[in-house]
Amino acid sequence: MPHLFDPLTLRTVTLRNRIAMPPMCQYSAHDGLANDWHLVHYGSRAAGGAGLIIVEATAVEARGRISPNDLGLWSDEQIAPLARVASFMRQYGAVPAIQLGHAGRKAGTARPWDGGHPLDDDAGGWAIVGPSALPFDEGYRTPAALSLEEIAAIQQAFVQSTLRADAAGFEMVEVHGAHGYLIHSFHSPLSNQREDRYGGSFENRIRFTLETVAAMRAVWPEDKPLAVRLSCTDWVEGGWTLEESVALAQQLKPLGVDLIDCSSGGGSPLARIPAGPSYQVPLAEAVRRGADIPAAAVGLITQAMQADEIVRNGRADIVLVGRELLRNPYWPQRAALDLHKPSQAPVPSQYLRAF
Repeated sequence: MPHLFDPLTLRTVTLRNRIAMPPMCQYSAHDGLANDWHLVHYGSRAAGGAGLIIVEATAVEARGRISPNDLGLWSDEQIAPLARVASFMRQYGAVPAIQLGHAGRKAGTARPWDGGHPLDDDAGGWAIVGPSALPFDEGYRTPAALSLEEIAAIQQAFVQSTLRADAAGFEMVEVHGAHGYLIHSFHSPLSNQREDRYGGSFENRIRFTLETVAAMRAVWPEDKPLAVRLSCTDWVEGGWTLEESVALAQQLKPLGVDLIDCSSGGGSPLARIPAGPSYQVPLAEAVRRGADIPAAAVGLITQAMQADEIVRNGRADIVLVGRELLRNPYWPQRAALDLHKPSQAPVPSQYLRAF
């Protein structure tokens, strides 16, 4: 079996190792535009040795932002600042990827350090949408149920943002289908009570995802990989299940999806998530084996041996290291030393004296 520091090729794109930085919102943009914070933040992780860096949830339309401070790709004006970030990451050996998403019924909230609460209009909030007119939680706005015409318009917004991601030089796009945002809210019976072709049965609840992914794949270059992030379970009885995630992954693969990024939860405030070291790895393992598709594991993975075990035992193909990379951008270099492996990521000459 491969190990953490073996390269991985998806289509024509090769990751120098199996360590990836997952999308983690920085809530630091203005009008959806990337800035110096994003350049330094992502650039330092590229110099630090990560093989793949997935830029945070980037909204396909303004009302699809989680907060007013989210990145966006709903406008051509937003291409150049992100191209600068992608170019720097590539210069230092990391594969630049970007997550495209729509926050749906969880849109229009304050930044976490400002309380994370839903914003009123006079505080910068806006009207929100979802598959059904069901608020996420007490105190949240009630979303307007999307019409069929509005569904088609949002799907086209995903397509246009995909074209802009290519223009910005990203080498992989990830579709955000997790954490209670729009795509995941179509999946889950807890948030989708539609009675048309987008609700009810499993086949209907995944229709929005399959149509959107197919439309994105049609315009995304054939030689570049496409990933989908899933909440593989709601952790709530009567909600979306791991078995459904495996079945969805089986249908995504023939559409041209190359990787399933396996997360969980976020769709219901009632979830009881059994968080602990590697707690979501069994989800990635089930999807990888059940759908015969490369999978990425995420969730409280902090140690080199822990990450290496996941890859060596075939439980996932990529290990997403989140908070640990926030604490230490050079975690991949440290992990290589701990495992007595070449990192495949040269230490920047300016920092050689420390290594």
